[in-house]
Amino acid sequence: MRGSGRWLGIVMACLLGTAITEGEPRADVPELERRDELRVCADGNNLPFTNEAGEGFENRIAELMADDLGVPLSYVWAPQVMGFVRNTLELRICDVIIGVAAGYGFVQNTTDYYRSVYSLVVPADSDLEVSSLDDAAFEGRHIGVVSETPPYVVLRRAGATIKGYVLQTDTRVRTPAKNAVEDVAKGVTEGAVVWGPIAGYYAARQDPPLKVIPLVDDTTDARLSYRITMGVRQGEPHWKDTINDFIDRRQDDINAILADYDVPLLDRHGQLIHPDSGGSDAE
Repeated sequence: MRGSGRWLGIVMACLLGTAITEGEPRADVPELERRDELRVCADGNNLPFTNEAGEGFENRIAELMADDLGVPLSYVWAPQVMGFVRNTLELRICDVIIGVAAGYGFVQNTTDYYRSVYSLVVPADSDLEVSSLDDAAFEGRHIGVVSETPPYVVLRRAGATIKGYVLQTDTRVRTPAKNAVEDVAKGVTEGAVVWGPIAGYYAARQDPPLKVIPLVDDTTDARLSYRITMGVRQGEPHWKDTINDFIDRRQDDINAILADYDVPLLDRHGQLIHPDSGGSDAE
């Protein structure tokens, strides 16, 4: 993104594992009157969010929504690189993107259905127990972080030795945040700071599993927590209302899916929701 919208481009890239850049939004066109299927715009190789095998948590949320609406589910697969929204949603070949940061200007955002936060991933026996990026314990530590994401500069200021992972990439070729977590498991780095859903998913799948510390007490100027919505075309208020109704009615089911994928969830006050506390606080 350009100018004041750059941080949104960065978080979208981090949430989706790739870089997303669009041109100007296209002019409004009439809203579809009938929707005989749920057509989802998605990346086919972007776990823990989506893949063509249906293994991501956004796949499962899409399945839940299609079942709730009583329509079949179909996908338009495209790598989430430059022009993704323009070449999918705006061409009207699909109707919803399941995961979009609130405020992303090239779509109409629905109600947010989860909130998460960048998290520190460390070995289970690590003595690095911090929940803020300005903690002095980071000084001299070898920490992995995806370049240009919000924690990058702050960790440098804290004195960490940074191992950077490229931000702008095609998920068919590279998976930088996944690689950052795997390098912790291999001992290449002492820890990694990545977007919460990626941290939780890949940390739990290492052998042995890694520890995830959500950075909920951060006192720096880095933007670490985000509200995640679904994205629909501009000028489709009825479709947005339909999805908002689904989110409102099925929030507990959505939270259960997110918990299955070890996603660190925050409530509306920015406090961590513990898995055994139930799902309603995330609304």
